[in-house]
Amino acid sequence: MAKKMPAAADSARQGVLPLLEHLTRLGKRVYISEMTPGGLRPRHLITLRLLADRGPLSQQGLGEALSLDPSNVVGLLNDLEERGLIVRRRDPADRRRHIVELSPSGAEEVVLSDERAIVVEDRLFAALDADERTTLYELLQRAIGTTALSCEVPGDNTQD
Repeated sequence: MAKKMPAAADSARQGVLPLLEHLTRLGKRVYISEMTPGGLRPRHLITLRLLADRGPLSQQGLGEALSLDPSNVVGLLNDLEERGLIVRRRDPADRRRHIVELSPSGAEEVVLSDERAIVVEDRLFAALDADERTTLYELLQRAIGTTALSCEVPGDNTQD
């Protein structure tokens, strides 16, 4: 006979993914409305944040870090370049490669988007105190660390 799980553990097993999905949709909606002044989408901001954190990257390396198809990377970078938020230049060591880096305007946008993200997180997690938010962050980091983020899901073309 199989052991019966405690009720709390059983409900957590049943409800984590739907709750994360709901929280993600809600967070994205609030985040986009808060980001409206810059008109940037989450994928733009993630790209800018990645460049701010890692410094200049090859276009291919950036695509790999973002887990995006090369054709999607080009469109994304075109958007950011048209807004003056990134600079693409040929790699002097290999003229076939492009190096992507933040422009001064892009660096400013990262600071502004970080400030807006704090507002969104404060709204989204208002019911949690500082210790609970820290615990949530640590648990999510640990969960992400056990997941192969670079694996592609068949049929998943999500951009944001």
